Amino acid sequence: MDVSKLIPPYSMTRIDPWLEPYAEGIETRMNTFKGKRWQLVQDHPTLSDFANGHLYFGVHRTADGWVVREWLPGADEVHLIGDFNDWNHESHPLTRGENGNWEITLAGRDAMKHGQHIKLWVRKGQNAFERLPAYTTSVQMDPVMRQLCALVWDPEPFPWTDEGYKDRKPSAPMIYEAHVGMAQDREGIGTYREFADNILPRIQDLGYNTVQLMAIQEHPYYGSFGYQVTNFFAPSSWYGQPEDLKYLMNKAHEMGLRVLLDVVHSHACPNVGEGLNMLDGTDGMYLEGWHPAWGTRLFNYGRIETMHYLLSNLKYWMDEFHFDGFRFDGVTSMIYHDHGLGTAFTDYGMYFGGNTNQDAVGYLQLANELIHEVNPNATTVAEDMSGMPGMCLPIEDGGIGFDYRLAMGEPDYWIKLLKDTRDEDWNMQAIWHEMTTRRPQEKVIGYCESHDQALVGDKTIMFRMADAEMYTGMEKSYHSLTMDRAIALHKMIRLLTLASGGNGYLNFMGNEFGHPEWIDFPREGNGWSYKYCRRQWHLVDDDRLKFQWLNDFDRAMIHLAGDAHLLEDSGAVNLWMDQDRKIIAFKREGLVFLFDFHGSYSEQHFFLPTWEEGDYEVVLSTDEERFGGQGLVSHRMVYEARFDQERGYGFEIYVPARTGMVIKKR
Repeated sequence: MDVSKLIPPYSMTRIDPWLEPYAEGIETRMNTFKGKRWQLVQDHPTLSDFANGHLYFGVHRTADGWVVREWLPGADEVHLIGDFNDWNHESHPLTRGENGNWEITLAGRDAMKHGQHIKLWVRKGQNAFERLPAYTTSVQMDPVMRQLCALVWDPEPFPWTDEGYKDRKPSAPMIYEAHVGMAQDREGIGTYREFADNILPRIQDLGYNTVQLMAIQEHPYYGSFGYQVTNFFAPSSWYGQPEDLKYLMNKAHEMGLRVLLDVVHSHACPNVGEGLNMLDGTDGMYLEGWHPAWGTRLFNYGRIETMHYLLSNLKYWMDEFHFDGFRFDGVTSMIYHDHGLGTAFTDYGMYFGGNTNQDAVGYLQLANELIHEVNPNATTVAEDMSGMPGMCLPIEDGGIGFDYRLAMGEPDYWIKLLKDTRDEDWNMQAIWHEMTTRRPQEKVIGYCESHDQALVGDKTIMFRMADAEMYTGMEKSYHSLTMDRAIALHKMIRLLTLASGGNGYLNFMGNEFGHPEWIDFPREGNGWSYKYCRRQWHLVDDDRLKFQWLNDFDRAMIHLAGDAHLLEDSGAVNLWMDQDRKIIAFKREGLVFLFDFHGSYSEQHFFLPTWEEGDYEVVLSTDEERFGGQGLVSHRMVYEARFDQERGYGFEIYVPARTGMVIKKR
């Protein structure tokens, strides 16, 4: 990037004229970015050349031995201990160099061996303690002490067969959000290889083109859902070894699937002795302060060593494991000093005042530049609920550089609607507004539910609608007003969200078929049980159960969207809205979508405006018998759109109550 060309005024204010009064705030953002970038790059040709901390720090084999380096500026004494020296605290001291960098070389290729346990013994004043290297790439849980220990990791090179994966231009992402450990049907923790062999084929069959993996960075507490990371360069040992993750990645790429890492750079696990907290005996280094709601440590984005560590971390996951991009967790928490807690963000001034953490914003800009420098076809997604302007605009325009942001208001809207509003009071205009309103030229990932809604204490859409009947009413032969409504709306909500809610789509594993119950990680309160920490695939594989209907509809919907390149289109265009009859009609990428949300009224002769003449046919309907519907919508009928003097171009069509359909011009 040629920073000299980043000159105000930035295009953000042209893209969104409401930002013109805040041009100075945008300029402050860009000046911070330019200053940080110059500070980091300096003599390096590119940002990627700077982000190589993992190649210098940590444990590395040399031509005739080993070298271990660690940044511990506050330490007075550092020793390497482990299996290789019988945990001797005196025999292998590190030498302090410039800037608090410590180093030791070990002669002989067998001075340490692959798989051996190691730690750092650190003294700060009168206190001595054990720590794990910050750049450790593999850890293992001590079964007795229940603490993590670093491993010397130097396996044979992995036999990758995914050549050219970086050259594949990404389609609009249809994301299958997944957790490796809970992806298996059995009560227990699944493995990387089980996920690759058993779950990837399911994802491919459904038609999703992107997998988003949660909880990959090492975390000692399984129940944290992977969001309390201790070892940022180590793939989680809960599911196997690093090479097993490479096996998963390689197989995904062979199947044509892209894989995003749910990366946690918003905070760090506070555990002392296992992660970054108090690494050299001081309260600073990479971290500063505490998150008031999460009880975790915060990163000091204003420190060059922190930037070096985090940027190197991103490059490491891309180079070493072939990830195709990242979903950044907790972006809202990062970019505001109050972490967005209790803030409504009701006017633009709240984005550019003193509450904005300019160092964090600058880091995210640098992260996006680096990621797309390493792989121009990479995808980055921001989890931001604040609506920060420019989050998904290019850096050159004054933006932060993400490709997409999660449309976090959409699942909240659906849950609130189902929870608080009678069906007959649903507001069609409000639904349309929630699905289609977004910042100009900024892309979003639409979704009606993710892992958040599946956690214990909340309810998925299907569970919220069916409630207790989930346990008694899922046989295909069973019908009731409650269950029939739940089956119908589950399909309609997903189709409407996919078709109108964004430029990408996301689903959490199992929700596509209405997975019952909630996610509850093993804990003392449930007897450390894995009963609710798994995905019950046998339910969707059972021909007698309605879960199969929902799964089949999701497959048909996703494949239709992919084949039509639906999400490549900039957005849906409204054709008709009728509040009394609960009808919404719109078009996108050559397809017409028609929904009747009324609970009982079917429109016999609805005139569907098309704006052009032609012959049309229904290509997908939520009412198809194969999806548990009544089969009232004909797929054999050809509808002739002709000009009507009073109504324009269009045709009449029968629209059953609680039905959504997709219509295509022949």
